Amino acid sequence: MLAKLYSAAVNGLVATIVEIEINSYVSQIGVRLNISGLPDAAIRESINRVFSAIKNSGYRPPQQSLVINMAPANLRKEGTGYDLPIAIGMLACAGMVEKEKLGKTLLVGEMGLDGTLRPVRGLLPVAIEARKQEFKSLIVPQENVREAAVVNQLKVYGARHLSEVIDFLNGKEALSPTEINTREEFLHHQNEYGIDFNEVRGQENVKRVFEIAAAGGHNVILIGSPGCGKSMMAKRLPTILPPLSLSESLETTQIHSVAGILPPEVSLMTERPFRHPHHTISDVALIGGGANFMPGEISLAHHGVLFLDELPEFSRSSLETLRQPLEDRQITINRARYNITLPCSFMLVAAMNPCPCGYYNHPTQHCECLPGQIKKYMNKISGPLLDRIDIHCEIQAVPFAELSKQKPGESSATIRERVVAARKIQEERYKDYKGIHCNAQLTDRLLHQYAEPDAASFEMLRNAMERLKLSARAYSRILKVARTIADLACSENIQSAHIAEAIGYRNLDRNDWAERGI
Repeated sequence: MLAKLYSAAVNGLVATIVEIEINSYVSQIGVRLNISGLPDAAIRESINRVFSAIKNSGYRPPQQSLVINMAPANLRKEGTGYDLPIAIGMLACAGMVEKEKLGKTLLVGEMGLDGTLRPVRGLLPVAIEARKQEFKSLIVPQENVREAAVVNQLKVYGARHLSEVIDFLNGKEALSPTEINTREEFLHHQNEYGIDFNEVRGQENVKRVFEIAAAGGHNVILIGSPGCGKSMMAKRLPTILPPLSLSESLETTQIHSVAGILPPEVSLMTERPFRHPHHTISDVALIGGGANFMPGEISLAHHGVLFLDELPEFSRSSLETLRQPLEDRQITINRARYNITLPCSFMLVAAMNPCPCGYYNHPTQHCECLPGQIKKYMNKISGPLLDRIDIHCEIQAVPFAELSKQKPGESSATIRERVVAARKIQEERYKDYKGIHCNAQLTDRLLHQYAEPDAASFEMLRNAMERLKLSARAYSRILKVARTIADLACSENIQSAHIAEAIGYRNLDRNDWAERGI
């Protein structure tokens, strides 16, 4: 007897429908089982789980030989999400499950030995593909149901046990589809942050830097002694970024779904992600990949912030892998078994000490490092990587008089209003250009069209280029930052004051920085 049913394979952010064919027959040499279609070890091992789950759920496992084929046969199948469809297919061959609904239903789920359904990763792309292929329903583990139910015009059923799925397909028990009003869910939980910039005392110049960075989507590096507030302020950057749009939220949620880190109670990500990897992270964990593909930190930070604390402590190879993603805002991972392109449009915020001891150029603490040690420490960050960071900001420790003030600083909501206003100006300006949403994404052609300085500003910039020996990339970064400063000031044209402030944010381009301070 032959049974056909459907599941899905996830490759990057794209799901592919997998047709599972199970044929039972009487063999003259005992019960045999063959599985084909490029299954990985997890799928081959699943047969023992499936047999145990069927038996412990009160059903009789198939007593005949089985051939299981997973089409398309040239696509590698990975993971434990095929347990449920294989179990249902076996029972359908034995006549214990009606086949009527199988052609219109997609099934995904891992099973325990007792038949309990366990969550799997990547169900949001699966649900999107199921709707695209016009399936009527999708059955998933209960823990994944809210994640998949975000997709409208598709009935998504959550089940806790294999027996529930069998009774549902046989018409004995009615599972209720989970319905989520995607837009209402998105708006209800938007901007729920537990931290705020009004908790930061002093550091007005750094707040200004973060406001400019948020308004234009610029990358930032913070240089300051230990305890001056670098990490504290970086964690508050998402609170002043523009709210996620619904399309951005869906795209970000897809990546986190594939990574398997979406909490069970979360259906949509409503806050911009903030990723904070440790400096011991490997290259693969940072950019993605591995024997079994997983998105890296740069993709998990898509539409959000990637914060790299203690930047010089990261391995040189890890930092150099960031150069291409920072430019292209996507990463292509080529391996023998797969070729996957993932988006990674993130804001990079890096933080570092000014020297090995951490107190170079400190107003009260004495630095014990020699000039050669300081230069060697700073040279751990390559010039090409620094060129890709728009804003360099030095942070000084907050004096006690500022630290002890009881009056709170400016709130994140107030700063965000100015940031959103500047972003609206940019969106209107670049509405005819695909993929350009903020000043940090400007191409060279658009830079000359919308960020051309006047004669006085150009002369100021020329002098700075010659004196600081800046690269061509640093030149374009200065113009992009100046364009953002002008947008915050609601100025149509870039003025000398905007160029001067943007030049001031290129501190690390100074050749004598490690010799005599800033």
